[in-house]
Amino acid sequence: MKDQRYPLTWNKDDFSIKIFCSIPNIATGIILKTSDAYFVVDPGDGILRDLNSEIGTKQILKISNIFVTHGHHDHIGGVWSLLTYLRVMRKSTPLTIHFPKGCVEIESIFNAFDQVYGNGLTYKINLNHIKKMDGFKTNNVTVEPFSVIHKEFLNDGSKRQVPALGYKFIYQNKSICYGGDTAYCDELVIQAKDSDLAIIEAGHEDEEPDDMHMTLAEAKSIGKSAKEYFLVHVPEK
Repeated sequence: MKDQRYPLTWNKDDFSIKIFCSIPNIATGIILKTSDAYFVVDPGDGILRDLNSEIGTKQILKISNIFVTHGHHDHIGGVWSLLTYLRVMRKSTPLTIHFPKGCVEIESIFNAFDQVYGNGLTYKINLNHIKKMDGFKTNNVTVEPFSVIHKEFLNDGSKRQVPALGYKFIYQNKSICYGGDTAYCDELVIQAKDSDLAIIEAGHEDEEPDDMHMTLAEAKSIGKSAKEYFLVHVPEK
């Protein structure tokens, strides 16, 4: 496990990832880079500021894919500003947003954005509603989505499961597994094992397991199965 002070950075040759932050109920923001592409993962509030500082406008316009794990505000709060910035700066190449099917938050943001700016949009936005957990390739990166278990509270105190995914990114025989927000689940255990880097959330505030987030002990047990790991989404004291 590496130092957990944000930003967290990992790179192997020309494959790298930077986690600007991952703070429960506040924001998450991640950029993944290869020699051929820029991907954004979970663009929470502040992602545009962080991207501008990290790669600048010229490279921001080259972002080809956004990967969303689920629709909670701390993971998608920066989507509108990023899409708008790409329009203002006249991005000309397509952008694909990947997200779990049934994630109404992304669908709502896209529909509202299209209604406001659709007639003056300089780039095409493609939506990839992920239902089947089939791997695919984009910009020479193999992407393997997998189902995870994440719930939210309703007003009456009950819980419901939300559409939620993790992603494994594979490039030139190197792999990064990002679990997103999840309770302990077999799919994450399988995907994290032997990855070059596993990014594991430990968002539960105590050590009693539940069905919303992982405890620190659960997260570490999965992380240790990878070659290296980061713990993220750890509640701030």
